[in-house]
Amino acid sequence: MAAPAIPSLSASQLATLAAAGEERRAGVGDVLFTVGDATYPFIAIREGEVAILDSAGNEIIRHGASSFLGELNLLSGQTVFLTAVVTKPLRYVAVDRDALRALLFDDGPLSDLVLSTFIARREALQRVQGIGLEIVGPRSSEATMQMLDFARANRLPFTWHETAPPDGTEPPLVRLPGGAELQHATRGEVLRALGIGRELAPREEVDLLVVGGGPAGLAAAVYGASEGLDTLIVEGTALGGQAGSSRRIENYLGFPAGISGTELTSRAVSQARKFGARPATPYRAIALEPGDGRHLVRLEEEHEIAARAVVLATGAAYRRLPLDGLADYEGVSVFYAAGPPEAQLCGASRVAVVGGGNSAGQAAVWLARGGALVTLLHRRADLSETMSDYLIRDLERYGVAVRDRSEIAALQGTEGRLEEVTLKNGERLPFAFLFFFLGAQPCTEWLDDAVARAADGFILTGNPAGADNLLETSVPGIFAAGDVRSGSSKRCAAAVGEGSMAVQFVHAHLAVLGARVG
Repeated sequence: MAAPAIPSLSASQLATLAAAGEERRAGVGDVLFTVGDATYPFIAIREGEVAILDSAGNEIIRHGASSFLGELNLLSGQTVFLTAVVTKPLRYVAVDRDALRALLFDDGPLSDLVLSTFIARREALQRVQGIGLEIVGPRSSEATMQMLDFARANRLPFTWHETAPPDGTEPPLVRLPGGAELQHATRGEVLRALGIGRELAPREEVDLLVVGGGPAGLAAAVYGASEGLDTLIVEGTALGGQAGSSRRIENYLGFPAGISGTELTSRAVSQARKFGARPATPYRAIALEPGDGRHLVRLEEEHEIAARAVVLATGAAYRRLPLDGLADYEGVSVFYAAGPPEAQLCGASRVAVVGGGNSAGQAAVWLARGGALVTLLHRRADLSETMSDYLIRDLERYGVAVRDRSEIAALQGTEGRLEEVTLKNGERLPFAFLFFFLGAQPCTEWLDDAVARAADGFILTGNPAGADNLLETSVPGIFAAGDVRSGSSKRCAAAVGEGSMAVQFVHAHLAVLGARVG
């Protein structure tokens, strides 16, 4: 694996951390934290050295003076994936997790250093077998494949054992860091066992419920909570939505070097928590019942949320091609996102990225930079019709072959391992992996007739819905923002803008309710 990041803290940053924590000492052989621990403090090293080991005792890296330990689980609350052992007499500063969060809210440079390092370390861990979860189940098990997709979406390090669980246990079997096992576990059970899944009460009452944790939903949560609303945000899969899986968003305002979806999501979630918003995953909304004064949203596992206002920001789901046997390849050699595990898997292999939008271009560049031999297939005559110019230049820069007017008709392979694809013109091309970026369908089937929708399923707002403002649906007090809204621009920055704008309309609605009650 590539060595995880080892940045250095400045003297002033060490002093800031010391003021928020306490200085401690440890001797050679002392264990600072171990695989499976529920928590550990942020550790900044003044003197000495610490080795980081995996669960088998293999050394991954060593940290010395002025460096710090930890990765994303320190901020998210996840179970510890690694072990830290002192190798030279140690003098260090220990900062409680909550104190660290408060410090990062107020110290921009320190926050940038810690967050970017934690993200880089998590991505490095995702490339290593034997760290994090062990998921046991055959490819023929739909529940197993769904658990693998869930782990990828939540950026959890995992190892997949493609066999049936022992003793006839129904798959998947999930082994947690530290050795505990969950048999035929749900996604919620896995996250809560890892310490990161919020447990909701059977019924919750809030001012603002945000359904969907993509850019629009996170923006609504940040602005709602920062303006004094009791805000809950529920997400059925992973916070960040499709933007969270983007390798690099190059045209996001304020980030001239670009920003990864993981970093954008991590910063937004931290910001939402700073203002008191409560993210809850994975809770999938299954029904919306408009009411007078409070709207009721029913969630899976028999939970319900009564909210004075609701922002629907469920986004859209990846579109799948109608190909025979596609499901046999999904999760093995066909993917819908390109993250560190996939890049590791595809190195030096022939890879096809299918799609003509910016997300396809970003994925193709990312995979090519990782050493894959990438071809981008799209169905139009000219890629510039659908892709930004800067990405088209990057495709050429990193050696990505582009094939116009190319549509896949069939897949060939054995046991889920892709060998070649057949195009509609009959041409056969050898590929070991496929990545689909074909746009998306709105995640609105759960709404039924609760709010008005367009023929394609996207939610109507504003004049087409008979509403008074741009983002309000056909039901007063229920708003839609981001990709799920009919007529939206389907861009990350626009989704953020709509999410923040929705909160203004929420306040106007609540003011009307208050006046009516008064």
